Amino acid sequence: MREYATLSLETHLFFGRIMKEHSLFLLAGFPAKETGFVRRADQFREEFEEGLRRTVRLADGVVSKSVLNSGEVVTQFTEKAECQTKNLTGIPIDGKITEAEERLYAGNCGRVSRELVYQVKRLNQQMLRSLNGLISFKEEILREVAGCRLYTTNYPLLIEHILREAKLYRRLITELEQSGRITTPDLRNLELFWNQIMMEHAWFIRGLLDPTECELMETAGEFAEEYRCLLEEAREQDRRTMNALTARTLRTTRQYQQFKTAGTEGITGCGIRSVILPLLADHVLREANHYLRILEQAQKGRD
Repeated sequence: MREYATLSLETHLFFGRIMKEHSLFLLAGFPAKETGFVRRADQFREEFEEGLRRTVRLADGVVSKSVLNSGEVVTQFTEKAECQTKNLTGIPIDGKITEAEERLYAGNCGRVSRELVYQVKRLNQQMLRSLNGLISFKEEILREVAGCRLYTTNYPLLIEHILREAKLYRRLITELEQSGRITTPDLRNLELFWNQIMMEHAWFIRGLLDPTECELMETAGEFAEEYRCLLEEAREQDRRTMNALTARTLRTTRQYQQFKTAGTEGITGCGIRSVILPLLADHVLREANHYLRILEQAQKGRD
């Protein structure tokens, strides 16, 4: 059951934080009059924050070094980005979770206790309940926005974007609960999913930068176009001929990760004009780090 426990906790460390922040971004985007939507978004923020808190307690000495070192759990900017976002929005953020994540160490023991497996199963069930609720909430928001019955500062595409990520998270945890493991994903489908996510990040970054940030807007547009081309080529590729395209995707994602790192540093350092929350900048950087780890592991498996 070690694989079950380890993969569950690693998945929650990454996606649990992502869902917590999705809830925060939704909350920050509603006008004051939408008290019902504000209350529900805050409830989901609290639920995923508690789930992440439990995850961190269980993960110490269990999860892999590759995940902890990847920058997908926390980055060098996360603590500052959370503090700034809390001050800017007034939305509470438990910074002690980030401090605890920074202290996590990897484990290499061959077995895990029955008690840990039991606690992980309870955590998975809790996260699935919260995920089902959050997915329904996001779908409702999207319907209301599309019907011009709800205003939010979040793009409709961004709501679709975070909905897809939530559904991926749910699929992974459901698979772990059903079979005790995660099936190695087909690399072509994996690249199709994450290349679209990366492309949309570039669109969002370009659209949230101040119009005077011409150079950054242009660079974001170039990354969006590169990922659009990678998406088109991946759709046409046979699974057996993906190697060269994956290598190109890896190179692009390394460059994109550097761009996001510089952007997060600039936003948290108040050196870039934008309407991007500091935590959103760190959020998209962590997603790039996650994808980079997946691609690098896939490349090593081929070598």
